[in-house]
Amino acid sequence: MKPNSKTIRHRHLALVIEFWCFLGVCSLSFGASLNVQFKPQFNGATLALDSLAFTNAAGQTLSVSRLDFLLSDFALRKSDGVWIENTNWQAYASVTAGRTTFNLGNIPGGAYDRLRFRVGLRPDLNHSDPAKYPADHPLNANLNGLHWGWSGGYVFLALEGRWRNPDGQLSGYSFHLGNDPMLMTVELPAALSLDRDQIAKLTLHVDRLFAGRPPLQLAPDTASTHSRDEDPLALRLRAQVESAFAVEVIEFTGTLTAQKPSAAGRQIAPTATPYRFTFARHFPTPQLPLDNPLTNEGVELGRKLFHDPLLSLNGRQSCATCHQVQSAFTDTGKALSLGAEGQAGTRNAMPLFNLAWKRSFFWDGRAPSLREQVLMPIQNPIEMHETLPNIIAKLSSTGGSRRKEALITSETPTDASLKRNTSPAPQAIGSRARTNSVESPRSAEPTTSPSSEDYPALFARAFGTSEITSERVARAMEQFLLTLVSYESRFDRVMQGREQATDEEKRGFELFLTEYDPRRGMYGADCFHCHGGPFLTNHGFANNGLDAGSCDSGLEEVTGRPADKGRFAVPSLRNVALTAPYMHDGRFNTLEEVIEHYSTGVKRSASLDPNLAKHPGGGIPLSDADKKALVAFLKMLTDEQYLTNKTNATAR
Repeated sequence: MKPNSKTIRHRHLALVIEFWCFLGVCSLSFGASLNVQFKPQFNGATLALDSLAFTNAAGQTLSVSRLDFLLSDFALRKSDGVWIENTNWQAYASVTAGRTTFNLGNIPGGAYDRLRFRVGLRPDLNHSDPAKYPADHPLNANLNGLHWGWSGGYVFLALEGRWRNPDGQLSGYSFHLGNDPMLMTVELPAALSLDRDQIAKLTLHVDRLFAGRPPLQLAPDTASTHSRDEDPLALRLRAQVESAFAVEVIEFTGTLTAQKPSAAGRQIAPTATPYRFTFARHFPTPQLPLDNPLTNEGVELGRKLFHDPLLSLNGRQSCATCHQVQSAFTDTGKALSLGAEGQAGTRNAMPLFNLAWKRSFFWDGRAPSLREQVLMPIQNPIEMHETLPNIIAKLSSTGGSRRKEALITSETPTDASLKRNTSPAPQAIGSRARTNSVESPRSAEPTTSPSSEDYPALFARAFGTSEITSERVARAMEQFLLTLVSYESRFDRVMQGREQATDEEKRGFELFLTEYDPRRGMYGADCFHCHGGPFLTNHGFANNGLDAGSCDSGLEEVTGRPADKGRFAVPSLRNVALTAPYMHDGRFNTLEEVIEHYSTGVKRSASLDPNLAKHPGGGIPLSDADKKALVAFLKMLTDEQYLTNKTNATAR
């Protein structure tokens, strides 16, 4: 164990998660339950995300692409005037993520005539450590995506979208209400008889946020707020949010049950030993798969499979061929990787680290878990071009002898361990040419060198029997990939006070964290919207203006939604100096080219991210000195310890 570290048992984490009912409320067996169903509307119609079909009070056409907020301190007033309040209640509501229902249990029976709640968090919660909350807690920063990151505190409400300006061009708006003065209180009449379970339909009339006298008219000066002190736009929106809710109560005749993570379907050998999962103290707690607990034997098996060319058609290519540790598990210097038979792929190889906090995988997000993702490149005809039955047959034929399964007699360990590095939390981030066109195609002839591993024995050590299945292959590789964690960069050491940044690096970080808002006299680079927080990514998807009409539709291929055209996964900027070339197609060779794109090359389209669309022209104007400072900051994000970790690089 490293100095200043602590160990959290995986089983303990699971019990903590299971103790919390859906969205942080523990439902016991007494009292009534109130099921709150959030229903956003615009001018009386159900709010449909990304639909440019709504008209505000100023007569402007607009859409909503994001509506997320935090609720807290729910209270009900009894008919005698006494308030019953739950100050330990918080909820994360997100139209974007489909989190629109939450349950309040253990409410004393009786008649109530009013309900009250906060939009936002009181100061003690707002300034609490976001890393202390369990993975499924509404205040876990990785779950809600509403923490300000290094600035501290939460965004209480995020409303983003697009609007059509008078010349017909689409622009963006981005309203982020946060900071202690922006705490909002909503109180509504509600006739409740809680001698039985009931439903409260909570409506947010989004159109009212643009109302008022005079109505809020979107323009370059009113298209953005981050709730800086005494910002009149933020203060106006605060008042309008408080008056934009309504509630309807109806009787509920069903049974309200809590949602809990499941550990069903575990496969683990009796002698397998828990793996100690290590991550930075200021990282949020991840939701590791409870049905596939990390073990040393499972991780080691996954590592060997990741590095074994046996998984390809001709025995010439492993996963590690296109994900090399010296470049943060990318394909060094290549815009597009070559497959086992020499064919070029269609997208740039993504780096591999901090995957335990991601919710979807690939540039287009088509895999919802690592367990599903790892089998796709193996079967892809452009990549490893193998079949799962062949993989199973090849792995099963390795080894000189089979281990006797009867030797595995010890008691089955129930869980893996989590170990968090407890360095202090932050208080106040080369260029290569493309070479994909000059490599010779790999031979399609099968290799004559059999694997030196005894895979039946390795599977027995990890899973309890020597049976090899595609599911077990996926489980082992999932375990290995989940252990790839990067958090020890020069930037982290500076934020922890262990090193000093140069003036140029400090300027780059300042630009990175500051919005471009001439109305407020701020001229930053606005990077933090998509690349903020400890992971340097929001783990979302965005159209960053690479093309006016992209030939690669990205997320749209998965969802079928035109609003997702040209949207791709937002990559982490950790180790970014090593992962060139950049973007989903590897079009930019250097960090300087990337920054120039955001400064002068952003192309407008119907799906351009609102936080870029709100800026006029081709991007965010930056001086040459500021561009250079941003590059200096980005180079601070290289994690040398991660790159030199030999257990990541080879199969031991």
